[in-house]
Amino acid sequence: MIARDELMSGSTRPKNLVAIFEAQAARKGDVAACRFKRGGRWQDLSWREMARRARDVSDGLAALGVKPGDRVAILGDTSPEWILADLGVMGAAAIVVPIYQSNRPEECRYILENSGARFVLCDSEAQARKIREVRDGLPAIEGLILFEGQPSAGTEHLLAEVERGGAEWRRANAGAHEARLAHVGLEDAACIIYTSGTTGNPKGVVLTHGNWVYEAEAVEQVDVLNGEDLILLFLPMAHSFAKVIEAAWFASGAVVAFTEAIEKIVDNAHEVHPTIVPAVPRIFEKAYETVLAKGLSAPGLKGRLFRVAMDAFERFASARERGEEESSLGLVLAKRLVFPKLKAQLGERFGGRMRLFVSGGAPLSPKINLFFELAGLTILEGYGLTETSAGTCVNRPGQNRIGTVGPPVPGTEVRIAEDGEILFRGGGVMKEYYRNPAATAEVIRDGWFYTGDVGELDADGYLRITDRKKDLIVTAGGKNVAPQNLENDLKTDPLISQVMVHGDRRKFLSALVTLNEDAVRKWAAEAGVGIGPAGLSQDPRVRARVQQAVDALNAKQASYSTIKKFAILPRDFTQEAGELTPTLKVKRKFCTEKYREILDSFYVE
Repeated sequence: MIARDELMSGSTRPKNLVAIFEAQAARKGDVAACRFKRGGRWQDLSWREMARRARDVSDGLAALGVKPGDRVAILGDTSPEWILADLGVMGAAAIVVPIYQSNRPEECRYILENSGARFVLCDSEAQARKIREVRDGLPAIEGLILFEGQPSAGTEHLLAEVERGGAEWRRANAGAHEARLAHVGLEDAACIIYTSGTTGNPKGVVLTHGNWVYEAEAVEQVDVLNGEDLILLFLPMAHSFAKVIEAAWFASGAVVAFTEAIEKIVDNAHEVHPTIVPAVPRIFEKAYETVLAKGLSAPGLKGRLFRVAMDAFERFASARERGEEESSLGLVLAKRLVFPKLKAQLGERFGGRMRLFVSGGAPLSPKINLFFELAGLTILEGYGLTETSAGTCVNRPGQNRIGTVGPPVPGTEVRIAEDGEILFRGGGVMKEYYRNPAATAEVIRDGWFYTGDVGELDADGYLRITDRKKDLIVTAGGKNVAPQNLENDLKTDPLISQVMVHGDRRKFLSALVTLNEDAVRKWAAEAGVGIGPAGLSQDPRVRARVQQAVDALNAKQASYSTIKKFAILPRDFTQEAGELTPTLKVKRKFCTEKYREILDSFYVE
């Protein structure tokens, strides 16, 4: 691990993120930097080899004409090649423009046009096709670089060819790589990460090398991970949360294991035995739903005991939410007979060495976090925005306070404005929105970044997020309601997948609900509910079951924040349909327009 005094010293502080990586590579040499699975076999890539290949990519890009300050996009799944491309672009003194692998061609076109990217690195033929489809409208694009596949034009290259070209170019330009890096400082842009666009067109967030050097220092100081850790990584590298993990990985000298695919998380974890898994809340929600569905459907005494335990847990979680403590015989039985078994099962599924989960990217339900805590698995919830380099607040190991996102990381200040908005100042705050000075001036005022989120600080400086300022619903009666709290509560029901609460300037709240298809089919089979021609989503018995969950939620709310009407949609929200962001958050504006007819029908007299 890089020594704290070495990182914080002004004279020895790295000038850029590549310098942190290369210093670590020089120290670690032939030690494994990452693991990945190819051809059914796990393989290691050493720090030394990773550094050599990253330099080859840097010089290969220079040979293609990439100059300092140029924008170069990367489109693909998280993989060792993505990291090599990232390091290669930064090592060429250029600026990385990450694009979500799930983005549609038109979304890619917008980002490439707005950023003025000259080249696009694509991890597959499928991703390259997206760019080819829109390339005629992108005159700035000079070429594509494919990680694998077959280039289809003279302006397309394979990554392996770029690496070979870089090695050859370096022989004729000795010292060029070091000379380029010597001129890349903390104030220089490292990447432009585009926001997820939940409320409109994405904005390009310019994050500097100084932002990432600061994040590497801050994460090291809070001891969330260290050089002995093995990190299981599947987060999309186009998300700032993943970039924080990358910076911390380079600084700590930990090992990263890349999953084969998101559906292979548990299988891969069982194979590589990670100690840390960073994830978005939807991963924990799915795991919770799976555990509940399996336990509630268990036959005989085992199933009855699980149901007693979950009833006791529900009362316990509700009491904790109110700031109270509750104990019961059911809870004692749960802690002695049910949760130890869950701990063993979940621990085994993740390889038996799990130390910490880290949750970010969206709010995590406190009830789900508490459930995992009772099962012996710690989830440290953190918070930040793309504009604050993601790693802004986080709970600390041994000091986890469920329901909060922890105190700010060292070097960051937090303040709550009079209207409840959360403000930050510190090393993680972005440089600007790319080519958008008006939007920049709107969020950065007097040195403070205005997050658009609403929250509160407790006496110990732990931050609690209550809602998005722009998402707050103001009912026709003038009452403020935080929809995310209601949505997160409903999503803890095993039959419910997604929820969008609606009601701004309306007389009451309503909701769109989607079902967890596997869980509802299993429930229907056990309840003797046949699947009719309209499907389970329209079956009155399924609706009655969802109504029970809504009624249970409403019983805990003030009258103005109860959900009076809801509709069950025939399918789940998806990224492909434009309803979810790549980090699986509901796009409220999009869904409100798409399902306007249903929502309006709730309020017809």
